[in-house]
Amino acid sequence: MSNEPHPPTPRPARPAARARAEQGARTRQAILEVAVDLASAEGLEGLTIGRLAAALSMSKSGLFAHFGAKEELQLATVEAARDVFIREVARPAFEAERGLARLWRLCDVWLAYAEGEVFRGGCFFAAAAAEFDGRPGPVRDRVAEIMREWLAGLRRTVVEAQEAGQFAADADPAQLAFELNALGMGANWAFQLYGDKQAFTHARAAMLDRLRLYATADGARLLPTLKRPRPRKGKSRT
Repeated sequence: MSNEPHPPTPRPARPAARARAEQGARTRQAILEVAVDLASAEGLEGLTIGRLAAALSMSKSGLFAHFGAKEELQLATVEAARDVFIREVARPAFEAERGLARLWRLCDVWLAYAEGEVFRGGCFFAAAAAEFDGRPGPVRDRVAEIMREWLAGLRRTVVEAQEAGQFAADADPAQLAFELNALGMGANWAFQLYGDKQAFTHARAAMLDRLRLYATADGARLLPTLKRPRPRKGKSRT
């Protein structure tokens, strides 16, 4: 039998310490909810400790306790926006059956997310990608990585539809993912810049056209029929 002393058993966290940690986590989450909404409309670069403190009616020192620097705040805001995107777009879409139904659901829910203005600036990552595409650094790298995740998810879902026999085998998954993403980004841009309420209707119609182009007979049955937007009447030229 060994005579070596046993290491002391760790003491469980005291209730007061746990309560403080939980309160800190809730406060941080509440801060990030406001930060994401602000950044979607005003840009990540404009998201400073001072600006956020004013929006929250908090002291700067209180915010510094959660985020020590502007870049740390920006990165945390990007992660919070990703969590919202997963909750609002990815999870609902992946409830659809694997294949073409899921691919269409991804497109449709994504457009609804931007159209419904979950954030007042529209799609957070459309705004962040445009703002940071020419600015090297950790924030740009993380935004780019998340956008690659999104494109990879679209591409993978195209492949799943091909494997299910619902999509033509000669369709290029990377090309189609690029086109679907471009249509969604374009709709968000037109809605945010011009207030074009038809932008998402046009995008849905265009996305369905691309999907029908490559859908097999079995796959085409999984796609909805949408009403086409009526062309606007222009002034007659004299």
